[in-house]
Amino acid sequence: MSEKAPWITYRPELRVLDCTIRDGGLINDSNFTDDQVKAVYTACVEAGIDYMEIGYKNSPKVFPKEKYGPWRHCDEKDLRRVVGDHTAKKTGLKLCAMADAGGKSDWNKQILPCKDSVLDMIRVACYVHQISEAREMIEHCHSLGYETTLNIMAVSVASEAEISKALEIGAQTSAGVVVVVDSFGNLYREQVDYLVKKYMKAVEGAKMEVGMHAHNNLQLAFANTIEAIILGCNRVDATMMGLGRGAGNCPMELLLGFLRNPKFKLRPVLECIQNTILPIRKEFDWGPSIPYNITGQMNRHPRSAMACRAGDAPDDYLAFYDQTIADV
Repeated sequence: MSEKAPWITYRPELRVLDCTIRDGGLINDSNFTDDQVKAVYTACVEAGIDYMEIGYKNSPKVFPKEKYGPWRHCDEKDLRRVVGDHTAKKTGLKLCAMADAGGKSDWNKQILPCKDSVLDMIRVACYVHQISEAREMIEHCHSLGYETTLNIMAVSVASEAEISKALEIGAQTSAGVVVVVDSFGNLYREQVDYLVKKYMKAVEGAKMEVGMHAHNNLQLAFANTIEAIILGCNRVDATMMGLGRGAGNCPMELLLGFLRNPKFKLRPVLECIQNTILPIRKEFDWGPSIPYNITGQMNRHPRSAMACRAGDAPDDYLAFYDQTIADV
C-alpha cells in the first residue's frame, strides 16, 4: 500500500480532539494520577493532536472532591501542576474541559477568565431539554475569552422536533462547533449521514463547524467517525485505545492511521497506550463486549451494562439479555 492513499482527502481545517482523560474519567471517577495525565498530554503534543480535553469543570457540590479526582473539576492549580505554564503557542496543543448543563447552579464559579487559565476551550454538554441553559453557559464562557462548543448528547433518543429546536437555538450562540454525540453508541451509518447533514444545514451561515463524538457499543465508533469526516465534519473526537465509559470511544490510534496526515505522528500515541493506558486495563473494564452491544442495540444508557461488567458475573450474557428485555 502506498504512503499516500488516493482515497483519503486532507483538509487543513480538520481538527482532532483527544478526550482520553475526560471520557476515561467516567470509569474511574476521574481519579487519574498526575503521571497518567502527563503521559497523555505529552503524547498529544508529540503526536500533533489539536485539542486535549483534560477533564470536566463540574461543581464540587455535585461531585465531591473526597470521591472524585481532580480531573472532574480541573482547578487551575491541578492543571498547572501537570502541564506547567502551557500555552498553545508553545506546544501547538489547545487544552479544553467539559462543563455539563443540568441545573448545577454554581458551574460558572468554576471557570476563570481564559487569560488566567491554561485552558483554551470549554465544551458545553447538554441534553436537548437543557439547550436554554447550555446557551447561557456558552455565552458566559465566550465572554471570558474561551473557544466554545455545543455538545448535544444522546441524540439517538431525542425526537426530530427536539433536535431541530436545539439546533435552531444552538446556531444562534457564539459556539464555534456543534457536536453530534452518540452517547449510547446506537447510530449506524445511515443515521450518521442524516444527522451530520441536518446539523450542517442548521448552522449554515453561522460560522460553526460540525463535530462527531462516537461511542463503540456496536463497534462502529471508528466507522461512524470516518463517515462524519467524509460528509464534512471538521471536528472529531477520539481516545487512546478507545478509553472511555462503557464500550469506549473511537480509538485515536485508528483515527490517526486513517487520516495519514504527516501532521500527525502515531508513535507517541502507541507509546502512551503501551506504557500508560494498557496498565489501566488491569484495574478497569472498558471496550466492546456483549452487554454493551445489547444496550447499544436497544438504544439504552450503558449504565446497566457497566454494572454487569463490574459485578460477579460479567460474562453471563444470557442473564443480562433476559433482564434487559424484561425491563423494556
